[in-house]
Amino acid sequence: MNGQGGTAGGLGGGLLVAGTTSDAGKSVVTAGICRWLVRQGVKVAPFKAQNMSLNSFVTREGAEIGRAQAMQAAAARVEPTALMNPVLLKPGGDRSSQVVLLGRPVGEMSARGYFGRAGESSPGETPYAGGREQLLGTVTDCLAELRRTHDAVICEGAGSPAEINLRRTDIVNMGIARAARLPVVVVGDIDRGGVFASFFGTTALLSKEDQALVAGYLVNKFRGDVTLLEPGLDMLRQLTGRPTLGVLPYAHGLGIDEEDGLRVSLRGAVRESVVAPPHGADVLRVAVCAVPLMSNFTDVDALAAEPGVVVRFVDRPEELADADLVVLPGTRGTVRALAWLRERGLADAVARRAAEGRPVLGICGGYQMLGEHIDDEVESKAGAVEGLGLLPVRVRFAVEKTLARPVGEGLGEPVEGYEIHHGVAEVTGGDEAFLDGCRVGSVWGTHWHGSLESDAFRRAFLRRVAADAGRAFVPAPDTRFGALREEQLDRLGDLIEEHADTGALLRLIEKGVPEGLPFVPPGTP
Repeated sequence: MNGQGGTAGGLGGGLLVAGTTSDAGKSVVTAGICRWLVRQGVKVAPFKAQNMSLNSFVTREGAEIGRAQAMQAAAARVEPTALMNPVLLKPGGDRSSQVVLLGRPVGEMSARGYFGRAGESSPGETPYAGGREQLLGTVTDCLAELRRTHDAVICEGAGSPAEINLRRTDIVNMGIARAARLPVVVVGDIDRGGVFASFFGTTALLSKEDQALVAGYLVNKFRGDVTLLEPGLDMLRQLTGRPTLGVLPYAHGLGIDEEDGLRVSLRGAVRESVVAPPHGADVLRVAVCAVPLMSNFTDVDALAAEPGVVVRFVDRPEELADADLVVLPGTRGTVRALAWLRERGLADAVARRAAEGRPVLGICGGYQMLGEHIDDEVESKAGAVEGLGLLPVRVRFAVEKTLARPVGEGLGEPVEGYEIHHGVAEVTGGDEAFLDGCRVGSVWGTHWHGSLESDAFRRAFLRRVAADAGRAFVPAPDTRFGALREEQLDRLGDLIEEHADTGALLRLIEKGVPEGLPFVPPGTP
Protein backbone atom coordinates (compact mmCIF):
# COMPACT_ATOMS: atom_id res chain seq x y z
CA MET A 1 0.00 0.00 0.00
CA ASN A 2 1.38 3.34 -1.03
CA GLY A 3 -0.26 5.73 1.44
CA GLN A 4 -1.36 7.95 -1.46
CA GLY A 5 -4.92 6.73 -2.02
CA GLY A 6 -5.43 3.63 -4.12
CA THR A 7 -3.00 0.94 -5.21
CA ALA A 8 -1.08 0.72 -8.45
CA GLY A 9 -4.02 -1.11 -9.99
CA GLY A 10 -6.30 1.88 -9.49
CA LEU A 11 -8.40 0.56 -6.60
CA GLY A 12 -7.39 0.32 -2.97
CA GLY A 13 -7.65 -2.92 -1.07
CA GLY A 14 -10.76 -3.97 0.78
CA LEU A 15 -12.18 -6.27 3.43
CA LEU A 16 -15.71 -7.02 4.67
CA VAL A 17 -16.20 -7.62 8.40
CA ALA A 18 -19.32 -9.78 8.78
CA GLY A 19 -20.79 -11.23 11.96
CA THR A 20 -22.55 -14.37 13.10
CA THR A 21 -25.24 -12.17 14.71
CA SER A 22 -26.15 -8.57 15.34
CA ASP A 23 -23.94 -7.08 18.07
CA ALA A 24 -21.21 -9.67 17.51
CA GLY A 25 -18.72 -6.81 17.41
CA LYS A 26 -18.58 -5.86 13.72
CA SER A 27 -18.56 -2.12 14.43
CA VAL A 28 -15.75 -2.24 16.97
CA VAL A 29 -13.65 -4.66 14.90
CA THR A 30 -14.06 -2.45 11.83
CA ALA A 31 -13.05 0.60 13.86
CA GLY A 32 -10.13 -1.29 15.38
CA ILE A 33 -8.81 -2.37 11.99
CA CYS A 34 -9.17 1.23 10.72
CA ARG A 35 -7.20 2.60 13.69
CA TRP A 36 -4.52 -0.11 13.39
CA LEU A 37 -4.09 0.58 9.66
CA VAL A 38 -3.91 4.36 9.96
CA ARG A 39 -1.21 3.96 12.61
CA GLN A 40 0.76 2.01 9.98
CA GLY A 41 0.53 4.96 7.59
CA VAL A 42 -2.29 3.47 5.49
CA LYS A 43 -4.93 5.82 4.12
CA VAL A 44 -8.08 3.94 5.11
CA ALA A 45 -11.83 4.58 5.09
CA PRO A 46 -14.80 2.74 6.65
CA PHE A 47 -17.89 1.72 4.71
CA LYS A 48 -21.30 0.25 5.50
CA ALA A 49 -23.64 -0.09 2.56
CA GLN A 50 -26.81 -0.06 4.65
CA ASN A 51 -27.23 0.75 8.31
CA MET A 52 -30.35 0.57 10.49
CA SER A 53 -30.03 2.95 13.41
CA LEU A 54 -31.65 5.85 15.24
CA ASN A 55 -28.20 7.14 16.18
CA SER A 56 -27.10 9.29 13.27
CA PHE A 57 -24.66 12.10 12.53
CA VAL A 58 -24.46 15.02 10.13
CA THR A 59 -21.37 15.34 7.94
CA ARG A 60 -19.82 18.67 7.02
CA GLU A 61 -21.61 18.62 3.67
CA GLY A 62 -24.95 18.23 5.47
CA ALA A 63 -25.50 14.51 4.89
CA GLU A 64 -27.01 12.18 7.50
CA ILE A 65 -25.15 8.92 8.16
CA GLY A 66 -25.00 6.36 10.96
CA ARG A 67 -22.99 7.40 14.03
CA ALA A 68 -21.11 4.10 13.87
CA GLN A 69 -19.63 5.12 10.51
CA ALA A 70 -18.78 8.59 11.85
CA MET A 71 -17.00 6.87 14.75
CA GLN A 72 -15.16 4.57 12.35
CA ALA A 73 -14.12 7.58 10.26
CA ALA A 74 -12.67 9.10 13.44
CA ALA A 75 -10.81 5.83 13.99
CA ALA A 76 -9.43 6.14 10.45
CA ARG A 77 -8.66 9.86 11.04
CA VAL A 78 -10.66 10.92 8.00
CA GLU A 79 -13.66 13.21 7.62
CA PRO A 80 -16.94 11.24 7.44
CA THR A 81 -18.94 11.51 4.21
CA ALA A 82 -22.17 10.09 2.81
CA LEU A 83 -20.10 7.67 0.68
CA MET A 84 -19.30 5.75 3.87
CA ASN A 85 -22.96 4.94 4.59
CA PRO A 86 -25.04 5.40 1.43
CA VAL A 87 -28.23 3.82 2.86
CA LEU A 88 -29.47 4.58 6.38
CA LEU A 89 -32.76 3.17 7.69
CA LYS A 90 -34.31 5.02 10.64
CA PRO A 91 -37.08 2.91 12.24
CA GLY A 92 -40.33 4.70 12.91
CA GLY A 93 -42.06 1.64 14.34
CA ASP A 94 -41.86 -2.14 14.23
CA ARG A 95 -42.61 -2.36 10.50
CA SER A 96 -41.50 0.86 8.80
CA SER A 97 -38.44 3.04 8.46
CA GLN A 98 -37.41 6.33 6.95
CA VAL A 99 -34.98 5.66 4.12
CA VAL A 100 -32.01 8.03 3.95
CA LEU A 101 -30.18 7.72 0.63
CA LEU A 102 -26.78 9.38 0.19
CA GLY A 103 -27.46 11.47 3.28
CA ARG A 104 -30.98 12.68 2.38
CA PRO A 105 -34.40 11.25 3.35
CA VAL A 106 -36.24 9.89 0.33
CA GLY A 107 -39.33 8.26 1.83
CA GLU A 108 -40.93 5.91 4.34
CA MET A 109 -40.93 2.22 3.58
CA SER A 110 -42.32 -0.91 5.24
CA ALA A 111 -40.05 -3.91 5.72
CA ARG A 112 -41.94 -5.69 2.91
CA GLY A 113 -41.53 -2.73 0.61
CA TYR A 114 -37.82 -2.43 1.34
CA PHE A 115 -36.80 -6.09 1.39
CA GLY A 116 -39.24 -7.17 -1.31
CA ARG A 117 -39.17 -6.73 -5.05
CA ALA A 118 -39.89 -3.50 -6.87
CA GLY A 119 -43.56 -2.61 -6.66
CA GLU A 120 -44.20 -4.47 -3.38
CA SER A 121 -44.43 -1.35 -1.19
CA SER A 122 -47.64 -0.78 0.75
CA PRO A 123 -50.26 1.91 0.04
CA GLY A 124 -49.23 5.32 1.36
CA GLU A 125 -45.51 4.59 1.25
CA THR A 126 -43.05 6.69 -0.67
CA PRO A 127 -41.08 4.31 -2.90
CA TYR A 128 -37.61 5.17 -4.13
CA ALA A 129 -35.85 3.78 -7.18
CA GLY A 130 -38.05 0.68 -7.23
CA GLY A 131 -36.76 -1.00 -4.08
CA ARG A 132 -33.69 -2.46 -2.47
CA GLU A 133 -32.37 -4.50 -5.39
CA GLN A 134 -31.77 -1.36 -7.42
CA LEU A 135 -29.64 0.17 -4.67
CA LEU A 136 -26.80 -2.26 -5.27
CA GLY A 137 -25.43 -0.11 -8.08
CA THR A 138 -25.47 2.96 -5.84
CA VAL A 139 -23.62 1.29 -2.97
CA THR A 140 -21.03 -0.35 -5.25
CA ASP A 141 -20.37 3.03 -6.87
CA CYS A 142 -19.82 4.60 -3.43
CA LEU A 143 -17.48 1.79 -2.42
CA ALA A 144 -15.55 2.07 -5.69
CA GLU A 145 -15.12 5.82 -5.18
CA LEU A 146 -13.73 5.27 -1.69
CA ARG A 147 -11.35 2.61 -3.03
CA ARG A 148 -10.15 4.97 -5.73
CA THR A 149 -9.18 7.57 -3.13
CA HIS A 150 -7.88 5.35 -0.31
CA ASP A 151 -5.35 2.58 0.10
CA ALA A 152 -7.90 0.41 1.89
CA VAL A 153 -11.62 0.36 2.69
CA ILE A 154 -12.83 -1.69 5.64
CA CYS A 155 -16.49 -2.57 5.16
CA GLU A 156 -18.92 -3.57 7.87
CA GLY A 157 -21.75 -5.99 7.26
CA ALA A 158 -25.12 -5.98 9.02
CA GLY A 159 -26.71 -8.67 11.18
CA SER A 160 -25.63 -12.02 9.75
CA PRO A 161 -24.65 -12.88 6.16
CA ALA A 162 -26.60 -16.13 6.57
CA GLU A 163 -30.06 -14.54 6.62
CA ILE A 164 -31.07 -16.79 3.74
CA ASN A 165 -34.57 -15.29 3.51
CA LEU A 166 -33.03 -11.93 2.58
CA ARG A 167 -30.07 -13.04 0.44
CA ARG A 168 -31.79 -12.36 -2.89
CA THR A 169 -31.82 -8.60 -2.27
CA ASP A 170 -28.79 -8.33 0.03
CA ILE A 171 -26.62 -5.25 -0.52
CA VAL A 172 -24.72 -5.08 2.78
CA ASN A 173 -23.23 -8.54 3.37
CA MET A 174 -22.45 -11.10 0.68
CA GLY A 175 -24.20 -8.99 -1.96
CA ILE A 176 -21.62 -6.23 -1.72
CA ALA A 177 -18.81 -8.75 -1.15
CA ARG A 178 -19.73 -10.56 -4.36
CA ALA A 179 -20.15 -7.35 -6.34
CA ALA A 180 -16.77 -5.96 -5.23
CA ARG A 181 -14.90 -9.29 -4.81
CA LEU A 182 -14.12 -8.58 -1.17
CA PRO A 183 -12.62 -11.14 1.19
CA VAL A 184 -14.85 -11.68 4.22
CA VAL A 185 -13.87 -12.16 7.85
CA VAL A 186 -16.67 -13.39 10.14
CA VAL A 187 -16.76 -12.15 13.76
CA GLY A 188 -18.39 -14.23 16.50
CA ASP A 189 -19.23 -13.25 20.09
CA ILE A 190 -17.96 -16.10 22.26
CA ASP A 191 -19.40 -14.44 25.38
CA ARG A 192 -22.87 -15.50 24.18
CA GLY A 193 -21.82 -19.12 23.79
CA GLY A 194 -22.07 -21.36 20.74
CA VAL A 195 -19.40 -19.54 18.75
CA PHE A 196 -18.09 -22.66 16.96
CA ALA A 197 -21.60 -23.66 15.87
CA SER A 198 -22.19 -20.07 14.77
CA PHE A 199 -19.04 -19.97 12.63
CA PHE A 200 -19.70 -23.37 11.07
CA GLY A 201 -23.41 -22.80 10.57
CA THR A 202 -22.91 -19.33 9.08
CA THR A 203 -20.46 -20.73 6.55
CA ALA A 204 -22.49 -23.85 5.72
CA LEU A 205 -25.65 -21.82 5.06
CA LEU A 206 -23.97 -19.73 2.38
CA SER A 207 -24.02 -20.65 -1.29
CA LYS A 208 -20.88 -22.05 -2.90
CA GLU A 209 -20.19 -18.69 -4.55
CA ASP A 210 -20.58 -16.79 -1.26
CA GLN A 211 -18.50 -19.30 0.69
CA ALA A 212 -15.64 -18.74 -1.75
CA LEU A 213 -15.24 -15.24 -0.25
CA VAL A 214 -15.21 -16.25 3.44
CA ALA A 215 -11.52 -16.20 4.33
CA GLY A 216 -11.52 -16.70 8.10
CA TYR A 217 -12.96 -15.98 11.52
CA LEU A 218 -12.38 -13.63 14.45
CA VAL A 219 -13.41 -14.64 17.97
CA ASN A 220 -14.61 -11.63 19.98
CA LYS A 221 -15.13 -11.05 23.75
CA PHE A 222 -13.10 -14.02 24.99
CA ARG A 223 -12.48 -14.42 28.73
CA GLY A 224 -9.91 -16.82 30.18
CA ASP A 225 -6.98 -18.88 28.95
CA VAL A 226 -6.80 -18.87 25.17
CA THR A 227 -4.89 -22.18 25.14
CA LEU A 228 -8.11 -23.88 26.23
CA LEU A 229 -9.77 -22.54 23.07
CA GLU A 230 -7.08 -23.67 20.64
CA PRO A 231 -8.25 -27.30 20.17
CA GLY A 232 -11.65 -25.98 19.07
CA LEU A 233 -10.03 -23.52 16.67
CA ASP A 234 -7.99 -26.36 15.15
CA MET A 235 -11.12 -28.49 14.68
CA LEU A 236 -12.96 -25.52 13.15
CA ARG A 237 -10.17 -25.17 10.60
CA GLN A 238 -10.35 -28.88 9.77
CA LEU A 239 -14.13 -28.66 9.33
CA THR A 240 -14.20 -25.47 7.24
CA GLY A 241 -10.72 -25.14 5.77
CA ARG A 242 -10.51 -21.61 7.16
CA PRO A 243 -8.26 -20.16 9.87
CA THR A 244 -9.22 -18.13 12.91
CA LEU A 245 -7.41 -14.82 12.47
CA GLY A 246 -7.52 -13.72 16.08
CA VAL A 247 -9.06 -14.09 19.52
CA LEU A 248 -9.97 -10.68 20.91
CA PRO A 249 -10.30 -10.49 24.70
CA TYR A 250 -13.36 -9.12 26.45
CA ALA A 251 -12.72 -5.40 26.96
CA HIS A 252 -14.77 -3.47 29.52
CA GLY A 253 -16.11 0.00 28.87
CA LEU A 254 -15.34 0.41 25.18
CA GLY A 255 -16.94 3.86 24.80
CA ILE A 256 -17.75 3.99 21.12
CA ASP A 257 -20.87 4.70 19.07
CA GLU A 258 -22.33 1.52 17.64
CA GLU A 259 -25.91 1.34 16.48
CA ASP A 260 -28.81 1.16 18.92
CA GLY A 261 -27.72 -1.14 21.75
CA LEU A 262 -28.07 0.49 25.17
CA ARG A 263 -24.92 -1.26 26.33
CA VAL A 264 -22.65 0.78 24.05
CA SER A 265 -21.10 4.25 24.16
CA LEU A 266 -19.28 5.98 26.98
CA ARG A 267 -22.23 5.64 29.35
CA GLY A 268 -21.75 1.89 29.04
CA ALA A 269 -18.44 2.36 30.81
CA VAL A 270 -20.28 4.01 33.69
CA ARG A 271 -22.45 0.93 34.17
CA GLU A 272 -19.52 -1.51 33.97
CA SER A 273 -17.02 0.24 36.23
CA VAL A 274 -16.78 2.36 39.34
CA VAL A 275 -17.81 5.94 38.61
CA ALA A 276 -14.81 8.26 38.89
CA PRO A 277 -14.89 10.17 42.19
CA PRO A 278 -16.30 13.70 42.03
CA HIS A 279 -14.00 16.67 41.77
CA GLY A 280 -16.11 18.49 44.36
CA ALA A 281 -17.99 17.27 47.43
CA ASP A 282 -21.07 15.81 45.68
CA VAL A 283 -21.90 13.58 42.76
CA LEU A 284 -24.45 14.75 40.17
CA ARG A 285 -27.21 12.31 39.23
CA VAL A 286 -28.63 12.43 35.70
CA ALA A 287 -31.81 10.56 34.74
CA VAL A 288 -32.50 10.10 31.02
CA CYS A 289 -36.11 9.24 30.12
CA ALA A 290 -35.91 6.17 27.88
CA VAL A 291 -38.63 7.31 25.48
CA PRO A 292 -39.84 5.15 22.56
CA LEU A 293 -37.74 5.37 19.38
CA MET A 294 -35.02 7.13 21.38
CA SER A 295 -32.43 8.61 19.03
CA ASN A 296 -28.95 10.01 19.50
CA PHE A 297 -28.86 9.04 23.15
CA THR A 298 -25.09 9.36 22.71
CA ASP A 299 -25.72 13.03 23.61
CA VAL A 300 -25.30 12.07 27.28
CA ASP A 301 -21.97 10.29 26.78
CA ALA A 302 -20.09 13.50 27.51
CA LEU A 303 -21.96 13.82 30.82
CA ALA A 304 -21.13 10.22 31.74
CA ALA A 305 -17.46 10.92 31.03
CA GLU A 306 -17.34 13.61 33.74
CA PRO A 307 -15.93 12.47 37.11
CA GLY A 308 -18.73 12.34 39.64
CA VAL A 309 -21.60 12.35 37.12
CA VAL A 310 -23.85 9.27 37.31
CA VAL A 311 -26.05 8.68 34.26
CA ARG A 312 -28.91 6.20 34.20
CA PHE A 313 -31.87 5.51 31.91
CA VAL A 314 -35.31 5.48 33.53
CA ASP A 315 -38.93 4.73 32.65
CA ARG A 316 -40.81 5.32 35.94
CA PRO A 317 -41.66 8.62 37.64
CA GLU A 318 -40.26 7.55 41.01
CA GLU A 319 -36.84 7.19 39.38
CA LEU A 320 -36.76 10.96 38.85
CA ALA A 321 -37.05 11.71 42.56
CA ASP A 322 -33.33 11.80 43.39
CA ALA A 323 -32.14 13.06 39.99
CA ASP A 324 -30.34 16.39 39.85
CA LEU A 325 -30.93 16.66 36.11
CA VAL A 326 -33.61 15.00 33.98
CA VAL A 327 -32.93 14.70 30.25
CA LEU A 328 -35.63 14.25 27.61
CA PRO A 329 -33.56 12.91 24.69
CA GLY A 330 -34.13 12.88 20.97
CA THR A 331 -36.71 10.56 19.44
CA ARG A 332 -37.89 9.52 16.00
CA GLY A 333 -41.47 9.81 17.29
CA THR A 334 -42.02 13.03 19.24
CA VAL A 335 -45.82 12.70 19.54
CA ARG A 336 -45.59 9.01 20.43
CA ALA A 337 -42.93 9.73 23.08
CA LEU A 338 -45.05 12.55 24.51
CA ALA A 339 -48.02 10.19 24.90
CA TRP A 340 -45.71 7.64 26.55
CA LEU A 341 -44.51 10.23 29.08
CA ARG A 342 -48.13 11.00 29.97
CA GLU A 343 -49.23 7.37 30.16
CA ARG A 344 -46.43 6.54 32.60
CA GLY A 345 -46.82 9.58 34.81
CA LEU A 346 -43.42 10.92 33.76
CA ALA A 347 -44.95 14.06 32.23
CA ASP A 348 -46.45 15.06 35.59
CA ALA A 349 -43.18 14.26 37.37
CA VAL A 350 -41.24 16.49 34.95
CA ALA A 351 -43.79 19.30 35.40
CA ARG A 352 -43.45 19.08 39.18
CA ARG A 353 -39.68 19.32 38.86
CA ALA A 354 -39.99 22.44 36.73
CA ALA A 355 -42.36 24.03 39.27
CA GLU A 356 -39.83 23.30 42.02
CA GLY A 357 -36.98 24.85 40.04
CA ARG A 358 -35.19 21.52 39.50
CA PRO A 359 -33.22 21.16 36.23
CA VAL A 360 -34.67 19.60 33.06
CA LEU A 361 -32.94 19.47 29.67
CA GLY A 362 -34.71 18.65 26.40
CA ILE A 363 -32.69 17.82 23.28
CA CYS A 364 -34.26 17.79 19.81
CA GLY A 365 -37.46 15.71 20.20
CA GLY A 366 -37.21 16.24 23.96
CA TYR A 367 -37.07 19.99 23.36
CA GLN A 368 -40.15 19.80 21.15
CA MET A 369 -42.05 17.91 23.86
CA LEU A 370 -41.27 20.66 26.40
CA GLY A 371 -42.99 23.25 24.20
CA GLU A 372 -46.57 24.48 24.26
CA HIS A 373 -47.93 23.14 20.99
CA ILE A 374 -46.96 20.65 18.27
CA ASP A 375 -48.46 20.56 14.79
CA ASP A 376 -47.39 17.30 13.16
CA GLU A 377 -48.74 16.25 9.78
CA VAL A 378 -45.41 14.65 8.81
CA GLU A 379 -43.92 12.29 11.39
CA SER A 380 -46.96 10.97 13.28
CA LYS A 381 -49.65 12.71 11.17
CA ALA A 382 -51.42 13.39 14.48
CA GLY A 383 -52.11 17.04 13.67
CA ALA A 384 -52.41 19.44 16.62
CA VAL A 385 -51.05 18.11 19.93
CA GLU A 386 -50.45 19.97 23.17
CA GLY A 387 -46.91 19.82 24.52
CA LEU A 388 -45.82 19.83 28.16
CA GLY A 389 -46.05 23.62 28.20
CA LEU A 390 -42.78 24.17 30.06
CA LEU A 391 -41.11 26.28 27.36
CA PRO A 392 -42.62 29.10 25.23
CA VAL A 393 -42.12 27.18 21.98
CA ARG A 394 -44.48 26.19 19.17
CA VAL A 395 -43.38 23.38 16.84
CA ARG A 396 -44.51 22.72 13.28
CA PHE A 397 -43.27 19.62 11.48
CA ALA A 398 -41.94 20.30 7.99
CA VAL A 399 -41.58 17.78 5.16
CA GLU A 400 -37.99 18.90 4.58
CA LYS A 401 -35.60 17.64 7.24
CA THR A 402 -33.17 20.09 8.85
CA LEU A 403 -29.61 18.75 8.64
CA ALA A 404 -26.99 21.18 9.90
CA ARG A 405 -23.71 21.57 11.78
CA PRO A 406 -24.24 24.77 13.84
CA VAL A 407 -21.45 26.59 15.65
CA GLY A 408 -22.02 29.33 18.21
CA GLU A 409 -21.82 30.36 21.82
CA GLY A 410 -23.72 29.16 24.86
CA LEU A 411 -23.42 30.27 28.47
CA GLY A 412 -20.50 32.42 27.42
CA GLU A 413 -18.53 29.51 25.95
CA PRO A 414 -17.90 28.27 22.39
CA VAL A 415 -20.07 25.34 21.37
CA GLU A 416 -20.81 23.30 18.27
CA GLY A 417 -23.28 20.54 17.50
CA TYR A 418 -25.44 19.04 14.78
CA GLU A 419 -29.15 19.13 13.95
CA ILE A 420 -31.40 16.35 12.60
CA HIS A 421 -35.13 17.14 12.80
CA HIS A 422 -38.35 17.75 10.90
CA GLY A 423 -39.80 19.96 13.64
CA VAL A 424 -39.42 23.72 13.17
CA ALA A 425 -39.53 25.55 16.51
CA GLU A 426 -40.79 29.10 17.03
CA VAL A 427 -39.53 30.53 20.32
CA THR A 428 -41.96 33.14 21.64
CA GLY A 429 -40.30 34.10 24.94
CA GLY A 430 -38.12 32.73 27.70
CA ASP A 431 -35.66 33.95 30.34
CA GLU A 432 -32.60 33.32 28.20
CA ALA A 433 -31.63 32.11 24.73
CA PHE A 434 -30.03 28.66 24.78
CA LEU A 435 -28.28 27.71 21.56
CA ASP A 436 -31.22 27.76 19.08
CA GLY A 437 -33.73 27.18 21.89
CA CYS A 438 -34.40 28.81 25.23
CA ARG A 439 -34.42 28.53 29.02
CA VAL A 440 -37.27 29.22 31.43
CA GLY A 441 -36.26 28.88 35.07
CA SER A 442 -34.42 25.56 35.34
CA VAL A 443 -35.89 24.12 32.10
CA TRP A 444 -33.59 24.15 29.07
CA GLY A 445 -34.28 23.14 25.47
CA THR A 446 -32.35 22.98 22.20
CA HIS A 447 -32.33 21.16 18.87
CA TRP A 448 -28.53 20.83 18.98
CA HIS A 449 -27.20 17.31 19.38
CA GLY A 450 -23.60 16.90 20.50
CA SER A 451 -23.33 20.29 22.22
CA LEU A 452 -22.24 18.71 25.51
CA GLU A 453 -19.10 17.41 23.80
CA SER A 454 -17.80 21.02 23.82
CA ASP A 455 -15.80 20.87 27.06
CA ALA A 456 -16.01 24.48 28.30
CA PHE A 457 -19.73 24.69 27.49
CA ARG A 458 -20.44 21.39 29.23
CA ARG A 459 -18.65 22.57 32.38
CA ALA A 460 -20.58 25.85 32.35
CA PHE A 461 -23.88 23.99 31.94
CA LEU A 462 -23.07 21.55 34.76
CA ARG A 463 -22.20 24.43 37.08
CA ARG A 464 -25.63 25.94 36.42
CA VAL A 465 -27.33 22.57 36.97
CA ALA A 466 -25.46 21.96 40.22
CA ALA A 467 -26.43 25.41 41.50
CA ASP A 468 -30.11 24.88 40.65
CA ALA A 469 -30.04 21.39 42.17
CA GLY A 470 -28.32 22.56 45.34
CA ARG A 471 -25.41 20.19 44.86
CA ALA A 472 -21.80 20.92 45.84
CA PHE A 473 -20.72 19.40 42.53
CA VAL A 474 -17.75 20.93 40.72
CA PRO A 475 -16.91 19.87 37.13
CA ALA A 476 -13.34 18.64 36.76
CA PRO A 477 -11.30 21.31 34.98
CA ASP A 478 -9.38 18.91 32.73
CA THR A 479 -11.95 16.48 31.27
CA ARG A 480 -11.47 16.48 27.49
CA PHE A 481 -14.15 14.44 25.80
CA GLY A 482 -12.36 14.38 22.44
CA ALA A 483 -9.21 13.02 24.07
CA LEU A 484 -11.22 10.32 25.88
CA ARG A 485 -12.77 9.25 22.59
CA GLU A 486 -9.32 9.07 21.00
CA GLU A 487 -8.11 6.88 23.86
CA GLN A 488 -11.00 4.51 23.28
CA LEU A 489 -10.28 4.30 19.56
CA ASP A 490 -6.64 3.59 20.33
CA ARG A 491 -7.78 0.77 22.62
CA LEU A 492 -9.63 -0.74 19.65
CA GLY A 493 -6.51 -0.46 17.51
CA ASP A 494 -4.49 -2.11 20.27
CA LEU A 495 -6.93 -5.06 20.39
CA ILE A 496 -6.35 -5.73 16.70
CA GLU A 497 -2.59 -5.16 16.82
CA GLU A 498 -2.05 -7.36 19.87
CA HIS A 499 -4.58 -10.14 19.39
CA ALA A 500 -5.27 -10.54 15.66
CA ASP A 501 -3.10 -12.00 12.90
CA THR A 502 -2.37 -8.62 11.35
CA GLY A 503 -0.14 -10.15 8.70
CA ALA A 504 -3.00 -12.31 7.46
CA LEU A 505 -5.44 -9.38 7.59
CA LEU A 506 -3.05 -7.24 5.56
CA ARG A 507 -2.66 -9.97 2.94
CA LEU A 508 -6.43 -10.21 2.57
CA ILE A 509 -6.79 -6.43 2.23
CA GLU A 510 -3.98 -6.14 -0.32
CA LYS A 511 -4.29 -9.36 -2.32
CA GLY A 512 -7.98 -10.19 -2.02
CA VAL A 513 -9.70 -13.54 -1.69
CA PRO A 514 -7.40 -16.58 -1.34
CA GLU A 515 -7.76 -19.27 -3.99
CA GLY A 516 -9.10 -22.70 -3.23
CA LEU A 517 -11.26 -22.09 -0.19
CA PRO A 518 -13.26 -25.31 0.27
CA PHE A 519 -17.02 -25.64 0.09
CA VAL A 520 -18.79 -26.57 3.34
CA PRO A 521 -22.06 -28.44 2.67
CA PRO A 522 -24.97 -28.13 2.45
CA GLY A 523 -24.92 -24.50 1.26
CA THR A 524 -27.96 -22.77 -0.20
CA PRO A 525 -28.88 -21.90 -3.78
